[in-house]
Amino acid sequence: MALSPVDLEAYLSRVGYRGSKEPTLATLHALTAAHTRSIPFENLDVLLGRPIRLEPDAVLQKLVHERRGGYCFEQNGLFLEVLATLGFQVAPLSARVRLQRPRDFVPARTHLFVRVELDGESWLTDVGVGGVSLTSAIRLQTDIEQPTPHEPRRIIRDGALWFHQVRFGDEWNDVYDFTLEEMPHIDREVANWYTSTHPTSHFKDRLMAARAGDDGERLTVAGREFSIRARHGQATKHAISSRAELLDILDRHFGIRLPPDSPLEVPGAPWPS
Repeated sequence: MALSPVDLEAYLSRVGYRGSKEPTLATLHALTAAHTRSIPFENLDVLLGRPIRLEPDAVLQKLVHERRGGYCFEQNGLFLEVLATLGFQVAPLSARVRLQRPRDFVPARTHLFVRVELDGESWLTDVGVGGVSLTSAIRLQTDIEQPTPHEPRRIIRDGALWFHQVRFGDEWNDVYDFTLEEMPHIDREVANWYTSTHPTSHFKDRLMAARAGDDGERLTVAGREFSIRARHGQATKHAISSRAELLDILDRHFGIRLPPDSPLEVPGAPWPS
């Protein structure tokens, strides 16, 4: 499905992009950066008990026209449509998120990201993996450190699995593993149902919001904590003390505006719901 000219312009306005629309590597890098700086990763609708709809029109309405955020199926689903509309050769890929998980643990295959074929090379982009969303595309090439406007990345292989890794300081950390298997829409629907409704889904037990900032910064809300991590890795953390403060942080730093009487419940919050 291609976006209409009006919808494409609305998206470009939403992310503040005014550059070239030609399907080039420079455009891919610039759009990846613009998206992750403008549309926050967040799971508020899961905590509000609202269904997460993946139809392109529904995602466009929420993330662009309502100026909300979302998680990987919404974020990368929209980005896939934008890139395809601009003429990029794209494919949706599936992955298992491994952040802060040991290699001997097998997480569900519940992540969507994007492969782009460009001038005979394969590139990966991902605007929907929370506090480590890419801010430029990276080559599908193993064992080389790849700079981005934020953290360095690399791709390694272990048997049949590819691993996307991020470097914090001197340590490489797995972001997710993948096999280059595509993720058609029906598989995204099934995985989305699990992540948004299953009682053990980590999207059900904590509030999350994340956005890439300028100069390598990362802004994150995780549960009752707001943090700003600088390019060099040092984070300034702040305990959120009230529901009103949470709503103010979501508004000022993430552009998410919820009414004061919103029925948002924050798991584990000490303040009244």
